[in-house]
Amino acid sequence: MNKLIVSLLLTLGITGIANAAGENVKGDAAAGQAKAAVCGACHGPDGNSMAPNFPKLAGQGEKYLTKQLHDIKSGKRTVLEMTGLLTNLSDQDMADISAYFASQKGSVGAADPKLVARGEALFRGGNLEKGLPACTGCHSPNGAGNAAAGFPHMGGQHAAYIAKQLTDFRKEEGGRTNDGDLKTMQTIAKKLSDEDIAAVSSYIQGLH
Repeated sequence: MNKLIVSLLLTLGITGIANAAGENVKGDAAAGQAKAAVCGACHGPDGNSMAPNFPKLAGQGEKYLTKQLHDIKSGKRTVLEMTGLLTNLSDQDMADISAYFASQKGSVGAADPKLVARGEALFRGGNLEKGLPACTGCHSPNGAGNAAAGFPHMGGQHAAYIAKQLTDFRKEEGGRTNDGDLKTMQTIAKKLSDEDIAAVSSYIQGLH
């Protein structure tokens, strides 16, 4: 038991270190507004993307955004549409951009009424038979996430984008793997069927 506890603490410690890239740099939202001009072409000037394949960044946690920018720049997370866009950005630039988008108010979409019941059941209760935890544990009941812990805000996010991320996390090869040393989202996504992903993604789009 003691060895298990020590192992867990070491794992959490390593995860904390791995997620700390750029976190010691304080972002300036005012400075970030100008630096985020290029981002606005896909994500909207205020971070409320109109295209469902580009995520809404408005109101997203600053810590989470900073980590994603660092992961994309380093190649730890592959986003083809952003290839080369972050190459010349400094840690301060990325911190400022994150601070700007985090300071904006996110918009909310609408869920498909036919999928609400299934989506809500998964989001709030998970699936005990599959060993699937509720999304609320990390992302909060209203989808606001946990900014301090770096768990992303999801409420109101495009269903198409959420579905793609869950599908990518589920892939055995060539998928998304930058969810930390504990591989939490990869483990969860592998327990979701296509129907589950469609339902919970739609529910999240209308959540606020």
